[in-house]
Amino acid sequence: MKKLALTLFFLGGLYSLPAVAAETNLLLITIDTLRPDRLSCYNPKFVQTPELDAVAARGVLFEKAFAHTPMTLPSHANILLGLTPPVHGVSENSRSVVVGDFTTLAEVLKQNGYATGAFVSAFPLDSRFGLDQGFDVYDDSYPAKPTDPLFNYSERTAEKTVAAARAWLAGQKGKWFCWIHVWDPHAPYIPPEPFRTKYAKDLYSGEVAYADREMGKLLADGKANGWTGKTLVVVTGDHGESLGEHGEATHSYFAYNSTIHVPLIIAGPGIKAARIKDAVSHVDLFPTACEILGIAPPAGLQGKSLAPAFSGKSLEARPIYFEALEAYLNRGWAPLHGYLENGKKFIDLPIPELYDLDKDFDEKANLASGTDLAAYKKKLEALRQSPAARPTQGNRRVDAETRDRLRSLGYLVSPVTKVKSKFGPADDLKTLCPLDQKLTIAEAYRRTGKIAESVKLYEDLIKAKPDFAAPYDFLYQLYRQQNLLDEGLSVLERGYKANPDNYILVAGYGIALVKAGRLDAGTAILEKAAGSYDQDAELWNSLGIAAFQKGNLTKALDYFQRAIALAPGDALINDNFGAALTRNALKNKSASDLDRALAVYQASIAADPTLASAHNGLGGVYMIMGRRDEAIQSWEKALALNPNYDMALYNVGLAYLGKGEKDKALKSFRAYLKVRGLSMTEAERAEINGLIQQCQK
Repeated sequence: MKKLALTLFFLGGLYSLPAVAAETNLLLITIDTLRPDRLSCYNPKFVQTPELDAVAARGVLFEKAFAHTPMTLPSHANILLGLTPPVHGVSENSRSVVVGDFTTLAEVLKQNGYATGAFVSAFPLDSRFGLDQGFDVYDDSYPAKPTDPLFNYSERTAEKTVAAARAWLAGQKGKWFCWIHVWDPHAPYIPPEPFRTKYAKDLYSGEVAYADREMGKLLADGKANGWTGKTLVVVTGDHGESLGEHGEATHSYFAYNSTIHVPLIIAGPGIKAARIKDAVSHVDLFPTACEILGIAPPAGLQGKSLAPAFSGKSLEARPIYFEALEAYLNRGWAPLHGYLENGKKFIDLPIPELYDLDKDFDEKANLASGTDLAAYKKKLEALRQSPAARPTQGNRRVDAETRDRLRSLGYLVSPVTKVKSKFGPADDLKTLCPLDQKLTIAEAYRRTGKIAESVKLYEDLIKAKPDFAAPYDFLYQLYRQQNLLDEGLSVLERGYKANPDNYILVAGYGIALVKAGRLDAGTAILEKAAGSYDQDAELWNSLGIAAFQKGNLTKALDYFQRAIALAPGDALINDNFGAALTRNALKNKSASDLDRALAVYQASIAADPTLASAHNGLGGVYMIMGRRDEAIQSWEKALALNPNYDMALYNVGLAYLGKGEKDKALKSFRAYLKVRGLSMTEAERAEINGLIQQCQK
């Protein structure tokens, strides 16, 4: 096999790279929410991880690797772009997107003849957020609906994600780049057996042990199929998990080492086992991969290749930027930025923090009060305001599905938040941390059925900080799940009155009123909300529903078109728009509106083939067009998805009766009677009984 011998200059000195096979593959493994101390190659105290330990035993283990962001989407953007958030603009999991003018690692490798495949396990890495750029296959086939009803939570287990990646790898003939992301260590911690029993007192560690076992299956393929010896393997976590340290239960709020210190292991052809103490970061992985694989990196990468460390060279000391902006962007609390360099870590908050990591890696002694911080602040500002910085580049609109899915993960996403221009100690994350963590506990109570305890904590939070939007929203969702709609509306009304300028509470209250059938009140509040922010598709969709139900088709069509313009791929909005177009087509005998309705329903089904109401609406359009057989197919599809769908039962019954297939019609009408039961009026019952009699003649 041909070898590429690379000799490069580094810091004015000469060093040699390991000899690299011309067809060397790249395997990137990212394990969500992974603390280094839960890999036994870092610390054997908590859990044994033999599969990843074996990778470390033949490669380089970095003891001080850091993420730039304690959240999933931005952290993976940092890795795959080789850039930090001030440059690429991806700072949190909802409103951010990787825009197309950035070059991803996958694009570079694809241009150099690599097959590229990605296999991810949860919604924050959905292809809608832009990380699919450059991948031949981007498998984000996690479940659309919650995998565990108790937690209202959707993920694909490591077993299934790894199986999909193994199947793809088995079909590769040439060199490849495979990225595998597993989500399991992310809260809630519910590992499968035997890990749930073995780690009953530490379920987080159980999740890590489970992920390690599944990675073992993948790595065993490498030995069996011969690609281990010609594959560069990179293993890291996107961020860590606080597990109560510094008062934080999980991650995304602070940026202490418990959430930004991550494992990093690199193994491959010619790389000798070593442990490296130099501080490194996620943006270093892109240039490292390029150098080891003998590929020219794109211009502008912010990281530095770690390859010199493989030859025993010391790495250049440089500042490592980090941030945690979820609370700032979605709550209006103080933003957190910082950097670490030469063993010192500076966190810029209204109550600033400075730590000597060489003596105090757990950040227990804040040295800021006795230190002149001017130089630290100046350097941090330079890191944030580099010429390449484009802080709004990654912005995207937040659609209803994104908001609902992230809410199920415990993140409250606001499309817009009025934030202060100046922040004081009262806005500091440390000051507000007890409230944030009480919210986390309340959510845990809700998920485990402790409703009364959850309600009490939400109410305590509302009383303590009336301008904190999340407790109102989560308490409303809890009441709604319990079918206590009046109580839920009362909560949102309190939030609306206490925070008339908070968009998420104002719009949320208006949307809830429309859902409850209080159309006039809901419309008035939503129109007020639209005056402050008109880029929320869910708002316009709710206004369209209210206008449609009030019989104002002109307004309904206008509102739905506004919603579609903001979220063209939203299945529910297309479904609603199709209903309005169909009603308008019948009212005005408009063939063009009927044609549009057909296209809109088809778009709805393309976005979500499981949406029974869209199949029902499409059947109606086909029937009006005289395409009865296609109408019946659509209604039968709706019933296959929801056998108790009364409208589809009625529609298909009439269609079968008109076609002369009385047995099928009779079956549909009888099913309709059973489904509707006591909710039917006497007139409706008489109509169905009359149709049944026609079927029996």
